[in-house]
Amino acid sequence: MKQVKFKLQGVQSFLDGVVKNEKEIEMSGVSYEIDSLPFDVPVRHTVYGTLLNDRAAYDQFLPHMKEKPYKEPPKHPILYMKPKNTWISTGTPIPLPEGEKELQMGASLGIVIGKTATKVTEQDALDYVLGYTIANDVTIPHDNFHRPAIKEKCRDGFLPIGPWIVSKESLSNPNQLTIQVTVNGKVKGEYTTNHFIRSVEKLIADVTDFMTLYKGDVLLLGFPANPPLAKSHDLVTVTIEGVGTLENRMIPENEIVKGGGNVS
Repeated sequence: MKQVKFKLQGVQSFLDGVVKNEKEIEMSGVSYEIDSLPFDVPVRHTVYGTLLNDRAAYDQFLPHMKEKPYKEPPKHPILYMKPKNTWISTGTPIPLPEGEKELQMGASLGIVIGKTATKVTEQDALDYVLGYTIANDVTIPHDNFHRPAIKEKCRDGFLPIGPWIVSKESLSNPNQLTIQVTVNGKVKGEYTTNHFIRSVEKLIADVTDFMTLYKGDVLLLGFPANPPLAKSHDLVTVTIEGVGTLENRMIPENEIVKGGGNVS
């Protein structure tokens, strides 16, 4: 069992629950089927993505680091924002932009900050964590290395996140979690959080060395090089060991506008 915080559509406040198994969640002593609840996005504040925290992705980009304007490898984490327009809940369609055939599915552990964090040490980093969630950092494939990929990463609906926040006490080690991505039920990607260059603690320490993170902010650990691709009407499922499952179907954006998008 695991302790979770979550939001339901139409309800302003966060709710507390206990996930008993893959199908049931308990609130105030009453059990509900997980699939019957209309989960909302469990995020209220800033979401930061992290680039090149994967060794293979770092090595793949390394030749470009010596070119202008970089000239040398980065010394600090490379961050970008996934603004509010990108956030969607589990079960909500991922919009496939007109003219695009495939999108990258960047499955990532989301680290939810529990209190103001400035210049945190690696040893104390987990004291500043509220819990963890699942994020799918959707991106249009691109080879743009020299300017922010805002158009490719910040489109409406490009960050499925949820379904809840698992308390940090429910996980024994956030750096030993298996992340699996399936497309239409077939495994397209699987890796563990222990293969990243910066661990959860190291990432928090390095980020807060130059900027403050606030309660409710979410820091994405990152995803591997060459993430899985999904196309129109594919069902994408991201499962993180000990956290849960996030599921969304890719629907052409013009069908969503017409009301034709759903997960089933």
